[in-house]
Amino acid sequence: MPSKETTLSINASLTLRQLPSGLTFGTDAYLLAAFIKPKPKGRAVELGCGTGVISLLCAAYQKFKAIDAYEIQESYAGIAQKNCTDNSLDSIVNVRQQDIRTLRPTDACREADAVFANPPYMKTTSGKRNEADEKYYARHEVFGTITDFCECGSRMLKTGGSFYCVWRPDRITDLFCALRGARLEPKRITFVFPDTASEPAVVLVESCKGGSSGAHVTKPLVIYRDAPGRDPRQTTEDFQKVYETCTLY
Repeated sequence: MPSKETTLSINASLTLRQLPSGLTFGTDAYLLAAFIKPKPKGRAVELGCGTGVISLLCAAYQKFKAIDAYEIQESYAGIAQKNCTDNSLDSIVNVRQQDIRTLRPTDACREADAVFANPPYMKTTSGKRNEADEKYYARHEVFGTITDFCECGSRMLKTGGSFYCVWRPDRITDLFCALRGARLEPKRITFVFPDTASEPAVVLVESCKGGSSGAHVTKPLVIYRDAPGRDPRQTTEDFQKVYETCTLY
């Protein structure tokens, strides 16, 4: 049984319901939402939306005219829909419960200008299985591998459209192979570091469907100015911009 919902307030005056037993709201959502370039008259698709927070942030900052958000887990799809209604964004974000492996452009009426995803980043052979189902399914490739997400992104995009993804640096080869296999050519890459003394924690990648080869690696994004152990830690100006304006470089 899913655990009881909790509610918190986040930036852009949004409220967010979530399941404590599942993956809760974190920095990755802010990072991906900020990394996505606005196309105010365009249509977007989110794959594996969870509680819907990334779509909600994009809608609140008017990055797209309409967003179709897909989620396979019934509990999460229900919460995502409630979050859209609670924040009066259900006229922009349309939540649908569906397996992204079966998703086709006809399900969304037409091809999208942009697709974005925060896919499960762990293989089913790694990590602990004693987690609650909601968290295990959100973290592990049970309902789709990175290849499945990239192939779906390519199907849902119009030629020249953008696919945005946040991923783990230690599996970056898997991501790049999956992107090229799906005709999604990496164009913009940003590595995110907790601080200057640490290795990158995540990587943000923007790819173009049918694009030519050639990628731009931006300057790294560093979240904290000071080393671990200092309390409270001070965030950098670049990360404050992510949090306050939902933009990145």
